[in-house]
Amino acid sequence: MKLILFDGECNFCDRSVQFVMKRDPEAIFTFASLQSGAGERVKEHYNINPSLDSMILVEGETYYTKSTAALKICRNLKGFWKVFSVLLVIPKPIRDFFYNIVARNRYKWFGKRETCRLPSPEERARFLEERTELNLP
Repeated sequence: MKLILFDGECNFCDRSVQFVMKRDPEAIFTFASLQSGAGERVKEHYNINPSLDSMILVEGETYYTKSTAALKICRNLKGFWKVFSVLLVIPKPIRDFFYNIVARNRYKWFGKRETCRLPSPEERARFLEERTELNLP
C-alpha cells in the first residue's frame, strides 16, 4: 500500500494530489486528508504526532514526511518527475529547510479551503473514506 496523507484544507496540497493522480496512471497511490477519520486512524496506527501537518507517505510498515515523502512520491510518477528523487542524496535537514519554507507559507501563498474538495466519481475510488476498513501492517 502507498498512501498519501495531505492537508485537505490547503489549495497547494489539493493541487499536489491532482498532480500526482495525473502522473500515476496505474493508481499505485491512494489518498486521505489529514483531517479525515481515515487520516486520523492512520496517524494513530503509526504513532505519528497528531499535530504534524506535513505531507506523509505511508509505504507498508514505514512512513515518510516532508521532503522525503515528496521525493519518494516523485520516484513513482510517470515521466520526468522520477528524476527529482535523486535529491534524496541531499541531507534531510537541508531538504526539509526548503520544504518548511513552503509549508509555513502555503496558506498565505496558495490559499485555504474551509472544507476538502469533493473528488470526482473517477477519483473517489482512490481516496480512503471515513468508513474505509484500513488493512494496515
